[in-house]
Amino acid sequence: MGNGVRRFPAEWEKQQGILLCFPHNGNDWPGKYQAIQWAFVEFIKKVSLYETVFVVVAGDTQQKKVSEMLEQAAVDLEKISFIQQKTNRSWMRDSGPIIVKKSDGSREALNFNFNGWAKYKNWQLDKYVPNAAANYLNVLCTQVTYKGKPVILEGGAIDVNGSGTLLTTEECLLHPTIQVRNANFTKEDYESIFKEYLGVTNTIWLGDGIVGDDTHGHIDDLARFVNKNTIVTVIETNPEDSNYKPLQDNLKRLQKATLEDGSKPNIVVLPMPKPVVFENLQIPASYANFLILNNCVLVPTFNDANDRKALNIIAQCFPDRDVIGISAIDLIWGFGTLHCLSQQIPE
Repeated sequence: MGNGVRRFPAEWEKQQGILLCFPHNGNDWPGKYQAIQWAFVEFIKKVSLYETVFVVVAGDTQQKKVSEMLEQAAVDLEKISFIQQKTNRSWMRDSGPIIVKKSDGSREALNFNFNGWAKYKNWQLDKYVPNAAANYLNVLCTQVTYKGKPVILEGGAIDVNGSGTLLTTEECLLHPTIQVRNANFTKEDYESIFKEYLGVTNTIWLGDGIVGDDTHGHIDDLARFVNKNTIVTVIETNPEDSNYKPLQDNLKRLQKATLEDGSKPNIVVLPMPKPVVFENLQIPASYANFLILNNCVLVPTFNDANDRKALNIIAQCFPDRDVIGISAIDLIWGFGTLHCLSQQIPE
């Protein structure tokens, strides 16, 4: 393991900044690309009020254009650091590095070998993002392997409390035929990897993800730690809705689960917005895709009556942070929102 044991800090621990990638691939948001760029400017602006934003851009031309847009929106460019790296997409949670802390106080960037969620063909540029970010931050970048083979894992598939417990789903990591990241891996294999690379001693396995999620079951649309011993989880109240059963199953699993010290987690339930449908597709809209910043939590909203309920529940979970709703009605057309697009850089 080299110099010291690794630990993946919880998202609420002190951050140096947030990694984002300014969208340039209109294909991820068909017909909404113009709107998306301004939605992104607003997202960057909100983050920049609390911490540094590391913005990945393709090169000088895009950097100049993005700088001009940010200036138009009165963003303080002192809070923006540009990292130049060509990408296929903007989903930093999944293609960006996971930054862990070592027992000697140093940081290490983990490269979990992004491959387009084992679904899309065009990810060859995205695989360079962890190295580019690590070089910019001047931290070592380690390619994650297990028994001599590269391990494929997206940041959106895991959530941790920073004290030894991790949340993930069977649908994403263990499905035998759909979007298989690591063929023939067992729960034990994953738990060995979580232990070695993330300092996790206890894994809580949920079942299926929400309908419309093209990652095939990412946890960050389902259940999230809000402190060491509290998990918020989304539930659907309409029994006719296709999300009703899987989310009830996940709730039951959480009620039976234990944390790393054997205690029971507190479970807080979050509503789901009404189904968001666009061009006959149900889109994976979820309030669980919030992003925790220093002194703030940004929550995706969907022009829905439950927006207010979700914001109030999340505000109760974070009494000492500003809780701000950000309209994600355009962003979600790319099948993900605030958390999927970002990756925190621990201090």
